[in-house]
Amino acid sequence: MNATSEPNTNANVAIAADKLVRAVPLGDRTLTILDDVSLRVNDGQTLAIVGASGSGKTTLLGLLAGLDRPNSGSVSWHGETISTLSEDALAKKRQGTVGFVFQSFQLLPALTALENVMLPLELASNPDAEALATDWLKRMGLGERIDHQPRQLSGGEQQRVAIARAFAASPSIVFADEPTGNLDTDTGNEIVELMFKLNRDQGTTLILVTHDLELAARCDRFIRLARGKVVSESGAA
Repeated sequence: MNATSEPNTNANVAIAADKLVRAVPLGDRTLTILDDVSLRVNDGQTLAIVGASGSGKTTLLGLLAGLDRPNSGSVSWHGETISTLSEDALAKKRQGTVGFVFQSFQLLPALTALENVMLPLELASNPDAEALATDWLKRMGLGERIDHQPRQLSGGEQQRVAIARAFAASPSIVFADEPTGNLDTDTGNEIVELMFKLNRDQGTTLILVTHDLELAARCDRFIRLARGKVVSESGAA
């Protein structure tokens, strides 16, 4: 079954994208970044999105994550269409449903590691935000670094904080955009092992963008984009 096929009826679909189109004006013409992309990702699956620079990988991830909206087509999480929700409704829906890990870490520089992990928990009004954040940082091996700001941490440590932040609220879906892109090979491998272990332990659905084909091959499935279209795939849907 390919990435554009109907899902296995015995599985629960975590993410469904139907006929996504994303285009932007470019001078006197329109640049189509994604063109008629459809896919299904089942609960607990890992899916990698690969392709050359400019193929539409990050744009697709942004649409699947609700960070951007398609010109046409739809995105659903667990059967609920999110691409037509208001900004406020979508922000509320993201709380506790999705987590994010970015290449550039996206930690707030004025906050400590603990405060960075606590922030989404506090936004979701979790009364145990501090205890949960502390526990997750200890799980990341950062128990002695919780009071450090990002500038006092190495790249690998910053990404571990970002991973703790992504998983702390027990999301059902985690999106990762080039999570090892700013790390050296050894540190990147450690981060990959950590993310896959957490994904197995937490039972999340993991969608990641990567240029690393070895990393992509470790996922249950991967799709390759070229010129905004899905041109090949590997693995079972």
